[in-house]
Amino acid sequence: MITKKKPDRKAEALRSKGSLNPRPARVTDPLFQENEFFDARDMVQVKYEMLRRVRAEGQNVTAAAGTFGMSRFSFYEAQGTFQQEGLSGLIPKKPGPRGRHKMTDEVMAFLKGEIAKGDFLQVQDCISLVKKRFGLTVHRRTLERALGASKKKRR
Repeated sequence: MITKKKPDRKAEALRSKGSLNPRPARVTDPLFQENEFFDARDMVQVKYEMLRRVRAEGQNVTAAAGTFGMSRFSFYEAQGTFQQEGLSGLIPKKPGPRGRHKMTDEVMAFLKGEIAKGDFLQVQDCISLVKKRFGLTVHRRTLERALGASKKKRR
């Protein structure tokens, strides 16, 4: 008889929030090995304990990072976000850009000015103008979204 494995609800919850540690086996700290409260799969808990170990117990950064399965760079990155944002800073952010990085206020002001002149500009014309003036290659859909968002703001 085939038995189905019960779903691990905690792992699913951690995965859905983006805080599931992809390499829990690298966490070799004794607390995470011996105590059920400490879960090597919980990236926020691992980072916090690593930071606490260095700050409260004076452990060496390299040793602490290694024990918690991380690099020194990861330690300093976690330390910086923790100092700026507190515990919520340790929760992983979604990867990728946080907004339009090519369609800056300057580019948008230029395009709005060109559109306001009254000449009927198609999207391809706007792309050419941005390329000529700013040296930026902008995707058609990016431009359409940016112009659409600016129209929504005016209403």
